[in-house]
Amino acid sequence: MNAGAAPPLALVAELTHRCPLHCVYCSNPLQMSPRDAELPPEIWMRVFREAAALGVLQTDFTGGEPLARPDLAELIRAARDAGLYVSLITSGLPLEEKRLEELVRAGLDHLQLSFQGAREESANEFSGARAHAQKLRVLKWLRGQRIGLTLNFVLHRRNLDQLEEMIALGEASGAGRIEFAHVQYYGWAFANRERLLPTREQLDRSLAVLKEAEARLLGKIRLVHVVPDYYAKYPKACMGGWGRKILLVTPSGDALPCHAAQLLPVMRFENVRDRNLREIWESSEAFRKFRGEEWMPEPCRSCERRAQDFGGCRCQAFLLTGEAAATDPVCSLSPQRPRVDAIVAAANAAPAAACTTTDWLYRPNPPSNSA
Repeated sequence: MNAGAAPPLALVAELTHRCPLHCVYCSNPLQMSPRDAELPPEIWMRVFREAAALGVLQTDFTGGEPLARPDLAELIRAARDAGLYVSLITSGLPLEEKRLEELVRAGLDHLQLSFQGAREESANEFSGARAHAQKLRVLKWLRGQRIGLTLNFVLHRRNLDQLEEMIALGEASGAGRIEFAHVQYYGWAFANRERLLPTREQLDRSLAVLKEAEARLLGKIRLVHVVPDYYAKYPKACMGGWGRKILLVTPSGDALPCHAAQLLPVMRFENVRDRNLREIWESSEAFRKFRGEEWMPEPCRSCERRAQDFGGCRCQAFLLTGEAAATDPVCSLSPQRPRVDAIVAAANAAPAAACTTTDWLYRPNPPSNSA
């Protein structure tokens, strides 16, 4: 086994790319898997068993929208039978109370419910669907279920003024954990970056609000906050490091080190239809490509932080420099950092409320045979 190939902690199971939302920061790939290319339940069941044998502890069911799979309860039951902790990451659409009860009976351990804000009109705008009221209904149903609950709020320049309202919504929900995650700039978030990147003033104010809330809710609700990469001094270890902690399987069965890896050129990904999960994780070219430190350029190769952030995000490096092996430009030590500084300066030069609804670049509808 090559360096860094300890067993992954989690299997991210992208069950489908179908989704009722059209979020302005969606990271679904431009070339989405149609319904007839999705893995059948028997292959997913084998993948769950192989993941458990590999040492995986948890699987996250995501998409797209995993509720679009009519066999979702069957898949939850199979993952639990394999010994995995099962978390469902969902928009709450389409979901009825009876189906929620069915999923819980099947063995669902945890549900993460996404929100686009605290106000209905703007949340519906950002999601491209009338979704907010349904999410609030789902919260009511969840109060009667004995499963873990996380709320996830995606933050950006157009909704940061709602932060106190989001915290209040989370407090009232009964959630044990609330995530406030700034948009990460991949997919349509990259295209909409000028409309989404907050100003420094907005960011500083939000940090103060979250610090106060974290202290007030200590021991009651865990608050997690992810800042925008472009404002960081050093990059985050993307997904805990390439091929180190996370193994993601796409709806069609490709195994990836992260959700955006398919945007990288000249990369070949193994498919779980053809190879065992252990073989893919331990020896496939894609997972070995940026694992460890041998691939690193300077200044990463000699940096004392190289075992903390592993050079940052490969996809972000490619999007900003055209080179997947470059030091992540958000790093203050990167020779490409001036590119990010220019982006941040432009964001701060424009008023926070300068964007209008017509400015959004929406992602296209899913393929017609995937609905």
